[in-house]
Amino acid sequence: MYTASDLRKGLKIEIDGDPYLVIDFQFAKPGKGQALYRTKLRNMLNGNQFERTFRSNDKFDKPDLAERNMQFLYSQGDEFHFMDLANYEQLAISAEQMGDSVNFLIDNMEVQVLLFNERPIGVTLPNFVNLTVIRADPWVKGDTSGSDTKPVTVETGHVLQVPPFIEEGEMIQIDTRTGSYMTRVKK
Repeated sequence: MYTASDLRKGLKIEIDGDPYLVIDFQFAKPGKGQALYRTKLRNMLNGNQFERTFRSNDKFDKPDLAERNMQFLYSQGDEFHFMDLANYEQLAISAEQMGDSVNFLIDNMEVQVLLFNERPIGVTLPNFVNLTVIRADPWVKGDTSGSDTKPVTVETGHVLQVPPFIEEGEMIQIDTRTGSYMTRVKK
């Protein structure tokens, strides 16, 4: 069990049966009265964010969260199927719960699946993934006076801005936290 004084950025707490992630918090001590903890919380089940203030004597339960190493198998409709690498058990996660992670998933990729009360609620990807560019406009000599980036499409369908020298068929490294280009990968 946590108390309000345990609140920190990144802490996971349970309120009314739902898991919440503390995105931001501030401590305030008015001249008279109890100390206040102003927090910004994100519901880990539906992604809703809101601000809430707690008093120093408020208490919170620890959510029943667990992470398991799983391998992405395939997607079917709006569901993404994963296999536990320890016991070969399979489970499905909806596209809504996956969020922007679907932009970086490739077959056989190993990820961390977050479970709340044994129910999958999200995926943690590796910080960097290597994906092949499948569509890019050709770079013409003398094009440098325009912009210093151009849009490309990678094998998962994600569109991002890259430097103009990137061509179709090249492999690039992408930061999954921001969705941005990092570097060209040599084969």
